[in-house]
Amino acid sequence: MDVFVNLTLSGLSTGMMIFLVASGLSLIFGLMGVLNFAHGSLFMWGAYTGVWVFARTHSFTLALLAGMAAGVIVGWVVERLTIRRIYGNVVAQILITTGVMLVLNELVSAIFGPNIIATTVPPLLAGSWAFGNIVVVKYRVFTIVIGLLVALAVHFMLTRTRVGIIVRAGVENQEMVQTMGINIRQVFSLVFVFGSALAALGGVMMAPAIGAVNLGMGIENQMLAFIVVVIGGMGSFLGSALGSIIVGLAGAYTAWLFPEASLAVNVVLMAVVLLLKPNGLFGMGGE
Repeated sequence: MDVFVNLTLSGLSTGMMIFLVASGLSLIFGLMGVLNFAHGSLFMWGAYTGVWVFARTHSFTLALLAGMAAGVIVGWVVERLTIRRIYGNVVAQILITTGVMLVLNELVSAIFGPNIIATTVPPLLAGSWAFGNIVVVKYRVFTIVIGLLVALAVHFMLTRTRVGIIVRAGVENQEMVQTMGINIRQVFSLVFVFGSALAALGGVMMAPAIGAVNLGMGIENQMLAFIVVVIGGMGSFLGSALGSIIVGLAGAYTAWLFPEASLAVNVVLMAVVLLLKPNGLFGMGGE
């Protein structure tokens, strides 16, 4: 029982960190239909920026803000120079965002260096609580809380605010929204930048959990994010949150029971979900 509780907490924590990456992709890919292969690079920019700021200021709050700021800036530049020109063109999105990914990765290497950079958990969040044989790591609890807050906040924004209604209406019928005098392209640009900021936040949160940042972390977590969005269902933000939890728990349990299958379990999970529900757990556009 103790092992089950510890594995569950670990899986939930991992799932919430994956969700912070996937949440941005859920908006950009799942809702707006933009196939952004540079999403992992935005995550990596947040991670490297956050680690750099934390190493110099020893303030995790500043690291979080700096990482998100990097995501906003890089995301705005990417959207302004490339994505804005290829909305609705899937083939162009694949080719161009792949090129953007390579450029952003090389820029990270040029600015921060090609070597692995170690980092630590902030002192306030270091350590754990022990309840008998159950060990509750403080940083895992922190990531779970932040992930849940982000999920609830963005869900509220999409379903209860004017901006969210405009975004959802624009996805369904751009021409109708345009005739109402709303610049839907500008709204989509803001959503893309917001999604980039969420990806960068995921990077900052992930770095202390794994203890280092490296140039391969972007593509690794990008693939997990795509799997989560597909499992949850295209256009379903809460579906992505549930998909992240499923992936996190499946990874934790599999790593304990069958370590050799821990890398393949996510792909198998996605395949099973698509066989049973081709539109994902929450279908197309459902919340």
